[in-house]
Amino acid sequence: MTSARGLSLTRTQILAHRRQVGLLDERASRGAASLRRAAWAGLQDSMPRAALLSIHARMRGTEPSTWEDRSLVQLWGPRFSAYVVPARDLAVFSLARLPEDAVGRARAEGLAARVHTFLAGRRMSYGEAGRGLGVHPNALRYAAATGTVVIRWDGARQSTVWTVPAPRIDARDARLELARRYLHVFGPGTPSAFADWAGIAAALGRGAFDALARSLTAVRTPVGDAWILASDEESFRGLWFLPQGPQHVEAQSQPPPRVAEVPGAHDDIDRLGPLDEPPGRVDVIVQVAEQEQSHGGSLTERLAESPVLVGIVGPPRARGARRGPSCGAGAGQGG
Repeated sequence: MTSARGLSLTRTQILAHRRQVGLLDERASRGAASLRRAAWAGLQDSMPRAALLSIHARMRGTEPSTWEDRSLVQLWGPRFSAYVVPARDLAVFSLARLPEDAVGRARAEGLAARVHTFLAGRRMSYGEAGRGLGVHPNALRYAAATGTVVIRWDGARQSTVWTVPAPRIDARDARLELARRYLHVFGPGTPSAFADWAGIAAALGRGAFDALARSLTAVRTPVGDAWILASDEESFRGLWFLPQGPQHVEAQSQPPPRVAEVPGAHDDIDRLGPLDEPPGRVDVIVQVAEQEQSHGGSLTERLAESPVLVGIVGPPRARGARRGPSCGAGAGQGG
């Protein structure tokens, strides 16, 4: 793909989008649909019960056993780490990582076939399975990329391993879906960042982005050029920063809706989540006095009094001064 030269995004816009799509603005009600959304890009579980904490942050009514819900499954996923993912999406987190080179694919598929034959429907610790096959137990992780080997790891003992039927999906299609999910949850992103996160060859990361090119939007972030899903563009645009005064808005080819200027915004702006936008377009420009003013209440409280606000900028600053944070949430950082 060519270098991205498009929409400019601030750190705050990026974080607001990630909070919204990641269910971190408001916890969802308990249920299989909420679990699937919470695990849309997988939940890393390499630290014992990290996935459970991630679910708890996103869904009300989470219990100690929620990570074992029948709608979820564990596997060695991206970067061969333990992941909790939606069971119906197992192929996305396994086949997407299947090597395309002959040697790598033969190793994964050959080992998966041996594991299936050896276990013959049984479940056992991966240490015992490895010894029975005459290989190092950690080598079984390579078989997970076929989508036929899953695990259960409670954090205190060795992982239990068993086999499941092969997914009926092409590895390339699975990889494209994994790239979409990566961009939706952790975007903006780049081909190399996606490849690093997924634990796949850089060429496969580039190939996925090339195949998705028509559904991507080029963006500029505080740490460099990247891409987002075109379908997520409105979500990223949810928070605008404008220079002081209405003359700038008039100069825009496409003025953003419902923009307000609020003094003191930069002190507590990062505590804001995205604000819901009512139907229709109503441009609201609130002028701010040129001199410093004192206002009671927090920025969040002031915004709550005005339901049409979806954008904020701070008080007048020196000409040429930057507005908003300039670093921290850049391309492909999925933290």
